[in-house]
Amino acid sequence: MKNVPLLHHCLAGVLAASLSQSLLAAAPLQPASAITAAKNAQVLKVLPFSDRDDYESVSRGLIAPFSGQIRNAAGTVVWDTQQYDFLSADKAPDTVNPSLWRLAQLNNHAGLFQVSERIYQLRGMDVSNMTIVEGDDGLFIIDPLTIEETAHAALELYYQHRPHKPVLAVAYSHSHADHFGGVRGVVDEADVKSGKVKIYAPSGFMEHAISENILAGNAMMRRAQFQFGSLLPRGAQGQLEAGMGKTLPVGGTLTLIEPTDLIRQQFETHEVGGIQIEFQLTPGTEAPAEMNFYFPQLRALCMSENSTQMMHNLLTPRGALVRDAKAWAEYIDDSLQRYGDKTDVMFVSHNWPTWGAQRIQTLLADQRDMYAFLDQRALHLMNQGLTPTEIAQKMERLPGNLENKWYTRSYYGSLSHNSRAVYQRYLGYYDGNPANLNPLPPVEQGQHYVEALGGAEAVQKLMKAAIAKGEYRWAATLGNNLVFAQPDNQQAKSLQADALEQLGYQSENALWRNMYLTAAMELRNGVPEAGTGSVRNDLVKAMSPGMFFDYLAVRLDSEKAEGHDMVMNWVFDDLQENYALTLRNGVLTHRNRQLAAKADLTVKLSKATLDRISLRQLDFPTAIKQGDIKLEGEGARLGQFLGMIDSFAPQFNVVTP
Repeated sequence: MKNVPLLHHCLAGVLAASLSQSLLAAAPLQPASAITAAKNAQVLKVLPFSDRDDYESVSRGLIAPFSGQIRNAAGTVVWDTQQYDFLSADKAPDTVNPSLWRLAQLNNHAGLFQVSERIYQLRGMDVSNMTIVEGDDGLFIIDPLTIEETAHAALELYYQHRPHKPVLAVAYSHSHADHFGGVRGVVDEADVKSGKVKIYAPSGFMEHAISENILAGNAMMRRAQFQFGSLLPRGAQGQLEAGMGKTLPVGGTLTLIEPTDLIRQQFETHEVGGIQIEFQLTPGTEAPAEMNFYFPQLRALCMSENSTQMMHNLLTPRGALVRDAKAWAEYIDDSLQRYGDKTDVMFVSHNWPTWGAQRIQTLLADQRDMYAFLDQRALHLMNQGLTPTEIAQKMERLPGNLENKWYTRSYYGSLSHNSRAVYQRYLGYYDGNPANLNPLPPVEQGQHYVEALGGAEAVQKLMKAAIAKGEYRWAATLGNNLVFAQPDNQQAKSLQADALEQLGYQSENALWRNMYLTAAMELRNGVPEAGTGSVRNDLVKAMSPGMFFDYLAVRLDSEKAEGHDMVMNWVFDDLQENYALTLRNGVLTHRNRQLAAKADLTVKLSKATLDRISLRQLDFPTAIKQGDIKLEGEGARLGQFLGMIDSFAPQFNVVTP
């Protein structure tokens, strides 16, 4: 029977930057062109760089700086602040937008900080922040980072400088892995199961934490390599920032302990160690399941990831469900109305805090207006008949004073991408022009395009002329068609890389920079191999059988399956749950918690056995041989079925056919 790695890569999207740095090829990087250098220099004239308030805020309350490396049990480096030492230079090099350089410097502050009385943050030790609130007899931890190793190191740094009180409770602010993945680094699951430690999370957390990256996880993983620049060398011509932090940890152990207390009611109140906490649910904003926290005794507000020091994404480039800008604005306004005049400090799960009631109220109002503008203006323009690309071009700046506020700049989300996300949310990807109903695929379009322009040499001549004039977007359009028409044309790929590289150097948006520069690297050097990634056993074990069968349906090759109809019952004795799978017309469907009256095959196993197979700790033939799996009926059907399941290649081509 064929051994099929059933869940390999299915959850990789949550830690897409987890690739071995040792596998990276050094790209022959080009300097900034004179046009790029001039454009970046112009940024210094239009933004308020003389405003140094954020530099004071980011270092305020520093107790102990962190500089160095964090390693896993095998001795592999999973986090390294020293690779960003180049950011100490005051002046931005020509290869970096000065506004992005400023943010990269701010996010480079790492260590233990006191936010206010009883509230401390560990920042710069992961892509996210871990917040510790000191109760009378123990600690309340918000968002225990991405992996066990960084979370443990952060808590150890805290304990070196603060009383060694026990952890009483942990809160996951939302369902993204960088806000729960390090939980085993701060608490023991036995203490959670015994009731000694509580874990709070918003309603719907487990479903979204597990499912968001499963069905499209392989594609998300590959796209996120571009988004976070995880394959790029660190430096002024490479990766320097991810907008909301430096980058994701490389490798390490992604963990998950199921919440004990789900927050189901709006403004639900709980007490931990004598500290009152009011939970504000904000579903459908930055995550499908998310919540803010208000501490009335401390006059402190945690806005989770709903109000960071920048514009956020309505649709992350790695892929996700489109977020609701209108709801996002409304929830921020609810926070402003309910807590604005009762808050002295506001902190978030990325970037740095904001102090002072007036500054907090202004920031919240500005970000409310920003997300409302994204929704309203995009709708206004789409109702005038403009297409997504036209809307993005029209929405080049924020209105009023918003354009000159650092905390509304496009470091993570962008006006261009977000306006198109609003269009997609309301109208879908189709722009209404029938010429775009059934466009030619990239290779065929590129071939016609190149032929129409007079051949490859003519297109390359046009590209060189566009690059010389600084028309890099047009050069990239030409180059994309040429590369897809002639993927072995190295000169075409080099010219395309040159154009994309200059666009990356000019970008204020950290993710756009990473994506442009990653594309340039792969055009020059090819697609790097993937590393081992982060261990994510907890996420696989947390999947329900129903989620597993959903993903199995995605992995099914319908062409292989056509004509091989069958019905299988899967019985999980330990869960006392049954599942009926039907393969029909090359499509796999399942019914939860019931058996088919007439099945070709019954598969009996435990959920633990399925988990071991999914984690490649066991294969089907061995499991059957040693009795972990029992088959009733036509046993050969299982091998036939597994032979129809594809394994996805993680490093598929993106910028070439």
